[in-house]
Amino acid sequence: MTKVYIILACYVLFPLLIIEGFKRWTIVQKIGTVVLAYAVGIIASLSGVIQFPDPAVAASFSKLQSTIMSVTVPLAIPLMLFNCDFKLWTKALPKTAWALVTGLVAVVVSVVSGYFIFRNHVPEVAKVAGMMTGIYTGGTVNFNALGASLGVDKSVMAIVLAFQMVITMPYIFFLLGGGYKIFRKILPYKDVTHKGRTDEDAIETADVENYRGMFEKKNLIGMLKGLGLSVVFLAVGAGLALLITGTLSELVVILTITTLSIIASFFKKVRELPKTFELGMFFILIFSVIVASMFNIHSVSGGSLYVGGFVLWIMGISVALHLILCRIAKVSGDLFCVCQVGLLCSPPFVPPIAGAMKNKKVLISGIVVGLVGYAVGTYIGALLAWLLGMF
Repeated sequence: MTKVYIILACYVLFPLLIIEGFKRWTIVQKIGTVVLAYAVGIIASLSGVIQFPDPAVAASFSKLQSTIMSVTVPLAIPLMLFNCDFKLWTKALPKTAWALVTGLVAVVVSVVSGYFIFRNHVPEVAKVAGMMTGIYTGGTVNFNALGASLGVDKSVMAIVLAFQMVITMPYIFFLLGGGYKIFRKILPYKDVTHKGRTDEDAIETADVENYRGMFEKKNLIGMLKGLGLSVVFLAVGAGLALLITGTLSELVVILTITTLSIIASFFKKVRELPKTFELGMFFILIFSVIVASMFNIHSVSGGSLYVGGFVLWIMGISVALHLILCRIAKVSGDLFCVCQVGLLCSPPFVPPIAGAMKNKKVLISGIVVGLVGYAVGTYIGALLAWLLGMF
């Protein structure tokens, strides 16, 4: 059991090391904490250190993994939403709203069309469709939440995540490396900003990863308050699940805590709690390392390549359709890029793209689009999984 305890400690240690690296090195910031967490987990899986020859120990360890995973995401969601000022969305210009809505439509259309193409080849395809809707409307948080709430097999989740990383990350590197210039030519329109703002060049990357000072005493108290509130929301969600379904339905729990968290974010005292987003990201990093460490290379058979095809279809069709719709409304290339990244990868990926484009004016738009994706992605994904499951 000593090995089990060491691995469990590493599940906490490696996210802390990633956070420390994020504070110190630009390369870590560009790669992204979540990507590194998945990389650590996959490397651990491929190395064989997660394997146990004793079946009883292996089964016990698997239960521990599942327990940690079932707790980390419900705790992370409120923490990541508390600091979000959703009232900012009321100040956004129509083109930003158009970029958001058309981005969501593009993802849904690509997922639904892909479902009917790949439904006879992808395991748990309706649930996978729901998860892919979640991850491409706000990022890994929605994917993890939907995977847990829909009861998707962990090995299926690991395969989908592996292909999602392989397919999505080259697109991000393409944008960072200058690919945004192509979209500027396709969408050669003037940038839009938020009404009433005169400090666009001084916008701070609020609600995006900023781990500096996270462990200082002045911030620890605030983070503990946020964590306590998250625990309360989790308890309420569990109580409602038992009342409504008679079981601890993870779908009811996730939707309950998401709704309560959005409501709580409208209270200034909650919204101003320090570093809750970063604490939530810490829990997501733990989850990411664990789920990636469950990846089994032997499960990537010829049949599982259809999962890669499904993910590639969703990615390609959603980007192309979103681009066409933004061209119709004359959305700028830079706004398109940050909205794409905010939806497909989550808000933490927006600042590196805005920085590469040397355009802070679109930063807040990309962040707000990603945050709205965080908020609605779980609902859309759950609804889509239910509807597609009927066919």
